[in-house]
Amino acid sequence: MHAHSHSRYLTGLLLAAAVSAGALPRTISAQGIALSPELTLAKAALAKYADPIAAVKDGYYSTVACIDFPKGAVDGPVTYAPGAMGIHFLNPANIGPKLDPTKPQVLIYEPVGNKLVLTAAEWLMPVAASGGVAPVIFGQTLTGPMNGHEPIMPASLTHYDLHVWLWKNNPRGMFTSTNSAVHCPVGGTYTVALGEHHH
Repeated sequence: MHAHSHSRYLTGLLLAAAVSAGALPRTISAQGIALSPELTLAKAALAKYADPIAAVKDGYYSTVACIDFPKGAVDGPVTYAPGAMGIHFLNPANIGPKLDPTKPQVLIYEPVGNKLVLTAAEWLMPVAASGGVAPVIFGQTLTGPMNGHEPIMPASLTHYDLHVWLWKNNPRGMFTSTNSAVHCPVGGTYTVALGEHHH
């Protein structure tokens, strides 16, 4: 075994020992996989927003509409698989040229009975703030550029975004925009079902 390989082997053993001893916390995602340190930090920082009133107090404003893509959609360069997103709570103060794991621009809630249940967070950056380069967070390049999503934001707000399903399993993966396990009330007053070719 070469010295370099031996060193990596020992590092791996020490890391495994530290994790099993509880020295490094292992946070498990809704998908049942271990989260990266950056995602663990984000999930811990955002846990208080399980209460949507706490989100409102911190500057997140409900867009009211429950966004659903029952048949999926194509929006410019983005293809949405069938599924819903839920209700977006937007914090304008977090919009800018930098992305912070602990300050998403959007929190996403699913209406369940008479409650709003925190399911995901979304990191969003306007193209105008990005310098024309798709931003990266959590090792993921944001999707886009795309137009703003009517009716919850102006179509003129061209942006990049990344949905992260930290609190609800997404069968298609943690970073997929729509989630087939999330449901908006069918025919609900505030349910907005977007069609196959949303523009």
